[in-house]
Amino acid sequence: MTPIRILLADDHIMVREGTRRILEREPDLKVVAEAGDGREAVGYVRQEHPDVAIVDISMPVMNGIESTREIKRIAPQTAILVLTAYDDDEYVFAILEAGAAGYLLKNARGSELIDAVRKVYEGESVLHPSIAAKVLSRVRRGSGPQDAAVSDLTEREIEVLRLAARA
Repeated sequence: MTPIRILLADDHIMVREGTRRILEREPDLKVVAEAGDGREAVGYVRQEHPDVAIVDISMPVMNGIESTREIKRIAPQTAILVLTAYDDDEYVFAILEAGAAGYLLKNARGSELIDAVRKVYEGESVLHPSIAAKVLSRVRRGSGPQDAAVSDLTEREIEVLRLAARA
């Protein structure tokens, strides 16, 4: 079996090292590159063609939102999984709109990360429970009929909601 090829993009070396150790205990997962900033991540995507890119939001040079947008432009087949400490609405919705397939917080367990990598690789969406709650809250905020609330969402947000509902 060919392993899932993974790019890690986080400006903290310790986070990358720990994440690599967690992932590479699994025989079907292989980290092919590590980037310390978003621009470097985009370069490694061009070079290594990873199946999954695990991206932090806050990085120097090019942040995770910009790099996600660029990665999806040059390599739409690469699934983006966000692994971050940030759960602010502006970040959540911006990166989902940019094309991320999953959003985990850094307090997730190693087993949750491994499961999320496999799911986004298979084309599923994965949302940390608190992030899923934010998305659902945004849908419910509409003051008119439910269709009006849904029409305020981007196409990507609707897609993520549908996939999250199936999980």
